[in-house]
Amino acid sequence: MEDNRVKSLVKWVQVLMIMAVVLMIVMPNRVQAEETVPVLADAAIVVDSETGQILYGQNDKAVLGIASMSKMMSEYLLFEAIEEGVVSWDDEYEVTDYSHRISQDLRLSNVPLRRDGSYTMKELYEAMAIYSANAATIGIAETIAGTEKEFVQMMNDKAKEMGIEDAHFVNSTGLNNSFLLGMHPEGTGEDEENTMSARSVAILTKALLDDYPEILDTAKIPELMFRKGTPDQIRMVNWNTMLPGMDHEYDGMDGLKTGTTDFAGHSFAGTAKRDGIRLIAVVMKAVDAEGEGSYDARFNATRALLDYGFGFQETEIMKAGQQFMGQESLPVAKGEKDHVAVAVKEPVRLLVPSAQQEAYRTELELTAGAPLEAAVEEGQLVGKVRVLDSENNEVEYLKGEKPAADVAATETVERANWFAISMKSAADFIKGLF
Repeated sequence: MEDNRVKSLVKWVQVLMIMAVVLMIVMPNRVQAEETVPVLADAAIVVDSETGQILYGQNDKAVLGIASMSKMMSEYLLFEAIEEGVVSWDDEYEVTDYSHRISQDLRLSNVPLRRDGSYTMKELYEAMAIYSANAATIGIAETIAGTEKEFVQMMNDKAKEMGIEDAHFVNSTGLNNSFLLGMHPEGTGEDEENTMSARSVAILTKALLDDYPEILDTAKIPELMFRKGTPDQIRMVNWNTMLPGMDHEYDGMDGLKTGTTDFAGHSFAGTAKRDGIRLIAVVMKAVDAEGEGSYDARFNATRALLDYGFGFQETEIMKAGQQFMGQESLPVAKGEKDHVAVAVKEPVRLLVPSAQQEAYRTELELTAGAPLEAAVEEGQLVGKVRVLDSENNEVEYLKGEKPAADVAATETVERANWFAISMKSAADFIKGLF
């Protein structure tokens, strides 16, 4: 009887030990993830705007609705059209029946447009960038491309040019086509909506900030009066309430674009700058602890991402001229010397968590053939630096790009004359025999 009890006790001890081991394996990962970035959203990402380094990603390749974040592409095409002289800020838009009817829909974010009115590109742009005005966006699209259908084609083409493969634009605004009163662009479905992944939204945001940083001069305006001093004036309050002085104020926030539809939920592509570092944070379909989407939820999720990202510090992983231990030189064929010295051409910098400054390491990734064949010129590129994190994963960048971290020859190795090459080949042959 006692033997049975002992066996039973031993069995229970074994079970408890196994459970303890399982908890030790599972729980730290869950706790670490929650403590790292507690983002309640279908997808999220935060990146370094300068380099495109991904600091955190959560389901960031899933294709989801993007709602009015679509207007960032409309903004990009507007700035590009102005840069190329296709339109100017002072060009007047003659209101069409389409844009007029959409502007009168009180369900949507809009500024009212008179059917017999005309509005400058500057007015429509400010309404789009600050107030997410949908009819104003349609007016811009029609001015640039003639029709919204042609403009949508431009949006999809530009996405591919940016390296975005998962974008699907069906209109210029980000609304569900069902809100366009049967006037949605030809060739698109009556219930379709623009879609993209969080990673791709970050690529679009970075492209807009890189190429047209002046977008922030308008995006950071908390409120503006449309058509001030006229019977049509309307107060436009920025939907990005993380701007200074607004309800969800965040230090350094100066853009960029919110988006909300039933399909896309509460989404946001935000950017903030502190101490010389600019981050881009994207949240898609954010919810609160009860699983309900709200404006608070999307800004709380964005705050968590940005807080996490600003906890990183810029660190110089390798200095210019630094060599790889054990790979200070590379073999050279048919050269006056058997090896050529190599080193990092430019400093390798990236953002790393403050508590993990020493956890990152580098490797040499050869891009030239091995061995190199003389002549090898000083400054000739031979490889790239791979940066690995504390878990031995390569640091990720948007579009798979790596930082400008070239490895180059630091000396010239001339090609040997034919006699020296022949003698070397003979010596290698004899050496191989023995």
